[in-house]
Amino acid sequence: MPLDKSFVGRTYPPTAPYQVGREKIREFAKAIGATDPLYLDPEAARAAGYTDVVAPPTFPVVITMVASRQIIDDPELGVDYSRVVHGDQRFAYQRPVVAGDELVCVNTVEDIISRGGHEFLTTRTEVSTAAGQPVLSAWSKIVVRGEC
Repeated sequence: MPLDKSFVGRTYPPTAPYQVGREKIREFAKAIGATDPLYLDPEAARAAGYTDVVAPPTFPVVITMVASRQIIDDPELGVDYSRVVHGDQRFAYQRPVVAGDELVCVNTVEDIISRGGHEFLTTRTEVSTAAGQPVLSAWSKIVVRGEC
C-alpha cells in the first residue's frame, strides 16, 4: 500500500526531553570505535572548552531514531516497518551535543516519493535544547520496499 503523500509537510509535536548522559556518549563512542579523548574524558573536553564530554557526530541517531517513531508508527501514513530498509542519514550542526544537554526533537515529513515500486520517506528532525536553543538538524531517508 503506498504511503499517504498528503503527509508531506506534516510536523509532529515536540518529544519529551532526552537527557544526554556522559556514559551514553562513552558507550556510543566505544561501540563505533571512536577514541578521541573529547568523547571519553571530561577533563580533556573541559580543557578544549566544553562543559563535559562531547558526543561523536553520529550520536544524535540515538535520539532521532526513537523520536521518528512518531512518524513511523502513525497508522494513517501507512508505513509497514517489516519492509523498511535504511536509505540515508545526515546531520547539520549548530553546535556539538555534550553530556548534560536536555534535547527535544520536532519531526517533519519532508518528502515521499515512489520509484520502482518502492516508497522513499524523507524526514527532518530539528533537535534543540529544552530551552529552545537549536543544536542540529537531522535528515533520514527510509525505503519501504514494495511487494515482490
